[in-house]
Amino acid sequence: MASNTKVVHALVLPYPSQGHINPLLQFCKRLVSKGAKATFVNSVFLSKSMHADPKSSINFETISDGYDEGGWLSAESAEIYLDNLRTVGSKTLSELIKKLQDNGQVIDVVIYDSFLTWALDVAKEFGIVAAAFFTQTCAVNSVYYHVYNGLLPVPLSGSPVSLPELPVLQPEETPSFVYRPEDNPAFRDLLVNQFCNVDQTDWVFLNIFDKLEENLLNWMGKLWRRVRTVGPTVPSMYLDKRLADDTGYGIHLSKPESSLCMNWLNRQETGSVVYVSFGSWSQINEVQIEEIASALKQSGFKFLWVVRAFEKEKLPKTFTEETSDQGLVVTWSPQLEVLAHESLGCFVTHCGFNSVLEALCLGVPMVAAPVWTDQPTNAKLIEDVWGVGIRTKKDEQGIVRKESLVSCLEEIMEEGSEKGKLIKENAAKWKNLAKEAIDEGGSSDKNIDDFLADLAS
Repeated sequence: MASNTKVVHALVLPYPSQGHINPLLQFCKRLVSKGAKATFVNSVFLSKSMHADPKSSINFETISDGYDEGGWLSAESAEIYLDNLRTVGSKTLSELIKKLQDNGQVIDVVIYDSFLTWALDVAKEFGIVAAAFFTQTCAVNSVYYHVYNGLLPVPLSGSPVSLPELPVLQPEETPSFVYRPEDNPAFRDLLVNQFCNVDQTDWVFLNIFDKLEENLLNWMGKLWRRVRTVGPTVPSMYLDKRLADDTGYGIHLSKPESSLCMNWLNRQETGSVVYVSFGSWSQINEVQIEEIASALKQSGFKFLWVVRAFEKEKLPKTFTEETSDQGLVVTWSPQLEVLAHESLGCFVTHCGFNSVLEALCLGVPMVAAPVWTDQPTNAKLIEDVWGVGIRTKKDEQGIVRKESLVSCLEEIMEEGSEKGKLIKENAAKWKNLAKEAIDEGGSSDKNIDDFLADLAS
């Protein structure tokens, strides 16, 4: 990029939630590190709610989703929110682009979250190059693509699902919006309709690295123009260490109890701690929380458990007191620091893809306990494709009972477990491949270089 005199300016638009903001923000950092200019566009509500890094080299702007005071939780329904996000978002994105252009700023590309298909229409109205950014795995995208094109009927028949370059999936291993479409019809439509105009976009970016889903990536590359991997979108400090001061995502909705977590971890033995977190969105019912509590207590392993503030009342009343010598319960954690800590032995995760990607990059074995959306498919990949973890089993009520969780923990944590040994070896392998992809000259690094060179030419 050093030979190009033109500074490429990217306008970057995430879907307004933490799990989508993080990867796109990290992509902005990579672009800026290579001499580009990035303007990150958040919703008005989230921009007021988030704790941003004041030293950031990224420019920040806002558009409205129609709910500037209360965000999506203040909407009457998911359907109404998403409709307003589209109509109000399109209008205010157009106004923002016009404002920037009137101020003399040339926008070379609009990079938009694939959920926000309307952003492509806005970019084309201004004659600007557009790039769709998919935040989920190729496997999950493939399922939605087949549903969109009528190649996978919903609701599913109950028979196993066989799709190109994917392992055979049981219905419950597909995304929850596919095998239980009646639960969240608005979000199901949002995800399936990602493909309504993707043929018109100029680039398709994937938040993975080449070797993670190599065969599926080749399959997708035959469908659309310029399909490129640009991940893993994890802060540089935990990968190639080439981006100065990139030690975290820089924006977060919840404030982590960092000192408490890290001081506690520093007192634990190497590989002795079970870390439990179900992310920022997944809601866990009281029965499930009681089963997790019983499993952690019975296992005897040291644990660090994230139980968000609004769910703490679901904990068994005496649990924290009874396990004070065994574990620590916090409302939010500095997850990257936790996963990178030498005391960590495994990660009990809901299998949100950001969490999965972080664990892969840091070589942490996983116990998969998926809740909804893309998580069941990610859990399948964790166990059967990448070999970096074990899936828990649910009963007829959809609850992971303590026996299943204890069994999974013992497989990974106990010395002498052959399965645990293999999982740890696989985790170390993927950690190295992730770093290799984003490091200088790696597949993702080259893809970013080629993208900027094309825009600068």
